[in-house]
Amino acid sequence: MIKHLKIFNCYFKLNLASSLEYRASFITQIFGMALSNSSFILFWWITFSQIGGEIAGYQFKDVLFIWAITSTGFGLGQILFANASNLTKLIVTGEFDAFLLQPCNVLLNLLCSRTRLSAYGDFIYGLIIMCLFYTDNMSAWLWFICGAFICAVLLTAVTLTAHTLSFYWGDASMIGQFATEFIINFSIYPEKIYGPFVRVLMYSIIPAGIAVHIPLQLFHAFALPKLLMALVGVALYCFLAGAFFYRGIRRYESGNTIVTRL
Repeated sequence: MIKHLKIFNCYFKLNLASSLEYRASFITQIFGMALSNSSFILFWWITFSQIGGEIAGYQFKDVLFIWAITSTGFGLGQILFANASNLTKLIVTGEFDAFLLQPCNVLLNLLCSRTRLSAYGDFIYGLIIMCLFYTDNMSAWLWFICGAFICAVLLTAVTLTAHTLSFYWGDASMIGQFATEFIINFSIYPEKIYGPFVRVLMYSIIPAGIAVHIPLQLFHAFALPKLLMALVGVALYCFLAGAFFYRGIRRYESGNTIVTRL
């Protein structure tokens, strides 16, 4: 475990240093992503102003809360584990060989070896929302932080699982992109606008309910069973994603590509 934490810490420092090498590009991408996301605040403000009160039991600040968790959670996942969305490319091109040859955990090495610059904008955007609308609410901040970590882990697990299909079917990049966008779309709207069957899916196959809606519910009224449900759901998704990944490795055929990783 200590060795894995050291690897994780080393990758984070290297990725951050690499991002800061071109600071103008780094700052521009952060600002651009945060500005793009900000348009949704205006959209929801206009929507609630026209309708008034609430939408499917969600007030304006509730929607901003799940938006903050989704944005920061997605950003955190892409900062720490961005290579999950690059797995298909590595498999198809044969570059995945390099990860198999290194003397450390294959999955951890794969996930942590890449970051995404624009993800810092998503990460900061969620924090800005919380600072603007939940400044002194410590309970909101507690469940926001918990939700962001849960969201980051679940999004990574879903993305990894989708791209792992490339071991079996070939190029699954479109499936991986669709899976990530699919869960995000279910995370940023009030859950009760969907029918009962879809809501069941959101707490099982599509873990959007576990990632963002349960933290909101716990913020409004703490319930131990819901918290345990979220933790069990995260653990189960991570276990299944990891097991599916390692099973897929058995089907991998080397691309015979010579790749040097320093």
